[in-house]
Amino acid sequence: MNNDNKKISMAVVKRLPRYYRYLSDLLQNGVTRISSKELSEKMGVTASQIRQDLNCFGGFGQQGYGYNVQNLFNEVGKILGTDHRFKLIIIGLGNMGHALSNYDNFKRRGFDIVKIFDIKPELIGTKINGIEVFHMDDLDEFVSNNHVDIAVLSVPYSQTPNIADRLGRLGVKGLWNFSPMDLELPYDIEIENVHLSDSLMVLGYKIDSKMKK
Repeated sequence: MNNDNKKISMAVVKRLPRYYRYLSDLLQNGVTRISSKELSEKMGVTASQIRQDLNCFGGFGQQGYGYNVQNLFNEVGKILGTDHRFKLIIIGLGNMGHALSNYDNFKRRGFDIVKIFDIKPELIGTKINGIEVFHMDDLDEFVSNNHVDIAVLSVPYSQTPNIADRLGRLGVKGLWNFSPMDLELPYDIEIENVHLSDSLMVLGYKIDSKMKK
């Protein structure tokens, strides 16, 4: 992988997890090699786009052979950081927080949930999927004394700015924000804002457009 001097488009980066998922499926089905054309047919992305995306990181294919599926899966995984285990905490144990806490695929992708934080007295000291729930009052001490890469934010709109700022000041490296607010912070912190309703509304638009034809 040789991309040290390249500025990789975020559009390319956002396609990488999809490549990773499809390659995983191919491996499970016993496929050992695949051409960009064959991969494009499965993914609905042009072969040219696949080659351009992968060439940003070195290419990995061989002319006349295509791609070794296991090798490409490993290399895309490295680009995405799956060879590094990330420590996560979840803030907010509402419906979304519960769902995320119980999602076992995070661990398989290199993300370990180490603690959950909430303010409800009845939840403190309980365990969700084997992970203990702490009170928000313990957040600063825990993060200060333990390595935390990412905080998953699933709290009400009104609480989002203060909690996000608090996490930024504590030095958390990244925020995965499920709260209904696009966050920007004056800290060296990466933020991924996730709005599930946006995706659902796009789906609604697609269905509505077909119905109007």
